[in-house]
Amino acid sequence: MSDLIRDKKIFAVAVILLDTQGTWDSKSTVKECATIFALSTMISSVQIYNLSSNIQEDDLQHLQLFTEYGRLALAETNLTPFQRLQFLVRDWRFPYEAPYGAVGGQKILEKRLRVDENQHPELESLRRHIRSCFSEIACFLMPHPGIKVSTSPNFDGRLQDIDSEFKDNLKILVPMILAPENLVVKQINGQKVKARDLVQYFKCYMQIYQGNELPEPKSMLVATAEANNLSAVADAKEVYTSLMEDVCGGTKPYLNTAAMEAEHRRVKDKAVQQFQSKRKMGGEEFSEKYKEQLEKDLEETFNQFKAHNESKNIFKAARTPAVFFALAVFCYIGSGAFGLFGAYTIANVFNTAMAVAFVTLGFWAYVRYSGEFRDYGQQIDETANLIWENCLKPVYQSLVETSVQQMAVQAAELAVNNATATVKIQSSANGKKQA
Repeated sequence: MSDLIRDKKIFAVAVILLDTQGTWDSKSTVKECATIFALSTMISSVQIYNLSSNIQEDDLQHLQLFTEYGRLALAETNLTPFQRLQFLVRDWRFPYEAPYGAVGGQKILEKRLRVDENQHPELESLRRHIRSCFSEIACFLMPHPGIKVSTSPNFDGRLQDIDSEFKDNLKILVPMILAPENLVVKQINGQKVKARDLVQYFKCYMQIYQGNELPEPKSMLVATAEANNLSAVADAKEVYTSLMEDVCGGTKPYLNTAAMEAEHRRVKDKAVQQFQSKRKMGGEEFSEKYKEQLEKDLEETFNQFKAHNESKNIFKAARTPAVFFALAVFCYIGSGAFGLFGAYTIANVFNTAMAVAFVTLGFWAYVRYSGEFRDYGQQIDETANLIWENCLKPVYQSLVETSVQQMAVQAAELAVNNATATVKIQSSANGKKQA
């Protein structure tokens, strides 16, 4: 991790050094070399192109695949697809022509990328596209590390065995790339890439490189657009989760269902707006299916928040013990009533049911306390909900409605009685005045 300072603000940046195997040698196939080179270029903010002795024409030809990809990406987004290409020429043997370091490297780079009037159109096009595909191109010339490093079989990396000139230039090269003020944050389509997003890009790129043939540049563009949209989906889901945590997270009290659904709609709109506002590749039609997937994922996440919120409702949490206790009381009363009339067989059935209700209630309490047998506890809760919805709740609602009706009738009778008494009093007063 490193701290990156931009506009007096400090950002934490993860620095990933990715060392690939050697390419374009006698041990690797063309597809293997192209795949390694392609993946490292597509995911890197700084691609260090390590070359031996000089920059040759075939070294530039290896960038042909990316110049075509870059042309397509430029046509779609009008943004430079890649960031920094750093040529690193090791064992530079002509310091009298160009000195070691960045100055000499820039001199050689300008010479190799120069476009001449008499140049072949294909070579001219390659150089123009290379310049247009990378926002920055640089070169650094490194001296040979020393005869002992290259010829001694006992060399083990000790600094004292490396030439001082090599070490001096290495001290310049490393800070030029890795110093906090020189770090280049990875961007795709103008958006900074998070570590979470990088994994998604890896997955999408690996899918198109699994075949036996090298992918077309257009396939690479589609894979980038797919990963880009999936990254936007992840950011939107993060916004939704964060805002909903503030509304009904683990430490928040219970929120009634209507208010929670209203908050869900509000936060969902913000998350969808976040998805739509992020710059994406592929166009609106390509992004539509990812928007639909986002909305589906948000509904599933909302159901999880809703279930967690319902568990905070103390009345619903007490529903299971209340139901089984009510069943036990009902069975106790029923047993006593039938026993009073001599129906002992039915009374014993009620006694058995009462015992089952108490045992179930005790087992449920143990599950809640110990956390064991949670599946059985869930089945007990579902049974209690079933009994409540189909038996106790209708009876409860009927009693409430009857009570409300009786209270309404009593209130109406009281109002009528009061009105009648007032009329009588007024009539009596009027009679006295007439007398």
